[in-house]
Amino acid sequence: MSLEKLVSMVSRLFFMGALVLLGLALIERIANAAGYTVLQVYRGGRLLDVAVVLLIFVIAVQLREMKEELRKRS
Repeated sequence: MSLEKLVSMVSRLFFMGALVLLGLALIERIANAAGYTVLQVYRGGRLLDVAVVLLIFVIAVQLREMKEELRKRS
């Protein structure tokens, strides 16, 4: 497996993980508004923090791939 494919797979995994964490944070927020809690260990804000970190990594990888593609063309 080449490094490019591995980085692409990790990027997709992180993106999906960030979407799942965002969904969990939204569910927790709605549950908190109703007076309940879904997650006992993490708060919704902490989940959003982790999701943002994952998305920043995905953005950095995408920018790197775009830069490499532009270098190949010129």
